[in-house]
Amino acid sequence: MKINLVSVLVDNQEKALAFYTDRLGCVKKSDVPTGEFRWLTVVGPDQPDGPELLLEPGQHPAARPFKDALVNDGIPYTSFAVDDAKAEYERLRALGVRFTQEPLAMGPVTTAVLDDTCGNLIQIASPNPTPD
Repeated sequence: MKINLVSVLVDNQEKALAFYTDRLGCVKKSDVPTGEFRWLTVVGPDQPDGPELLLEPGQHPAARPFKDALVNDGIPYTSFAVDDAKAEYERLRALGVRFTQEPLAMGPVTTAVLDDTCGNLIQIASPNPTPD
C-alpha cells in the first residue's frame, strides 16, 4: 500500500492553485471540471508521479468550523518535507508568505508553520543532523 492522494480543504480553488504553484513551487497535475468545482491536484516539482495534493473545495458545512478550530489552536492541517526548513522559511518569506511559527528545532526535526491564504496552516519540516 502507498499513499497517492491527500487533500487540503481550500476556500477558493483558483487562489489555492496560485498559492501552491506560485509561492510553494508545486506543479499542477490534474485540472478536471466537476460541475461547480474542479478535481484540482498539485505535486511536488521533483515528484511528478508522486503523491498528489487535492485542492478540495471546503464547501461542506463542517469544513469551516473544522479549519477554524485548527487555525485557532495553531495546528497545521498537514506537513510538507523540505531539505532545510530554515532556508525554505527565508525563501518563502521573501515571496510574501506569512508564517505563524518561525523555524523551531524540535528534537530530530526543524519545523515552521505557514498560512496558505486559503484557511489552513501548513507545516514544513526538515531533519536535523544527528549528533556523532
